Amino acid sequence: MPEISVDLVIVGAGPTGLYAAYYAGFRGLSTVVADALPEPGGQITAMYPEKLIFDVGGFPEIKGRDLVDNLVRQAAPFEPDYLLGRRAEKLDHVEGAPVLDFDDGTRVRCGAVIITGGLGSFTSRPLPAAADFGGEGVVYFVPELAAHEGHDVVVVGGGDSAFDWALALHPLARSVTLVHRREKFRAHEGTIARVRRLNVPIIVNAQVARLLGDERVTGVEVIVKGEDESRLLPADTIVAALGFTADLGPITEWGLDIEKRCVLVDSSMATNLPRVFAAGDIAQYPGKVRLIATGFGEAATAVNNAAVAIDPEAHLFPGHSSEGP
Repeated sequence: MPEISVDLVIVGAGPTGLYAAYYAGFRGLSTVVADALPEPGGQITAMYPEKLIFDVGGFPEIKGRDLVDNLVRQAAPFEPDYLLGRRAEKLDHVEGAPVLDFDDGTRVRCGAVIITGGLGSFTSRPLPAAADFGGEGVVYFVPELAAHEGHDVVVVGGGDSAFDWALALHPLARSVTLVHRREKFRAHEGTIARVRRLNVPIIVNAQVARLLGDERVTGVEVIVKGEDESRLLPADTIVAALGFTADLGPITEWGLDIEKRCVLVDSSMATNLPRVFAAGDIAQYPGKVRLIATGFGEAATAVNNAAVAIDPEAHLFPGHSSEGP
């Protein structure tokens, strides 16, 4: 069984985990960053790498992919070790120090753990009409916008992701049509207004009843409430933006205080377990606001408090980065 010893293990390689890796390096801590996904970036990389993010300080706008690349570059001078494509299965404490076992047999002994696993592993909600369709053309995320250039695209859903994909694909696709089963949308009002200004057809009170095509989708049959006949829409790509279900996985068996799929923490980002902290979307405390910007601050707080837990002689505040070399 491979065994590694480091100061800090960060479980989750999303934006919060990557920033924690930078800050741990700034504090002089040897670090392992682990994630069940095969590449860093968490949900941003897996779900919306091409989407623009507008609420990260210092960036009027930045693509998700570019934000992840910048965070990896920021941590790179401190040479964190990445254990990607591996799931943290078991957490124990040996002589007061955490020990993590991974699904590939790797064991990591460390001085502290910071859990930055976001919402956990996620599974897309399926498009019912696609259950019996064996061809290609149905996607749940759009990691490469260019792959759909010149396509007729039907986006199914009424949340932020559905409208974001409609905005992103409109400049490239031959056509974009949005289909939603209700009149009201869950998306941000500003995003809805931007899609409407583009004159993207929005069909409400409607459901995709059938997919057309054999080896690849060629169209969809849409049933609209109150209409006698169904509508046939051309489609080379169907983006099923129906949301996803999240699962914390083995973390729920570690003995953490968990409430509504979130790990409860105090103001130092400490959990109920010794030397185990949490930050980012997975962490919960009164007044919590789930933003990437919030996660960055929580990561710094967690790392600084973890540094003191590892070495009680260390200072909680290490000084400003501008004061160093």
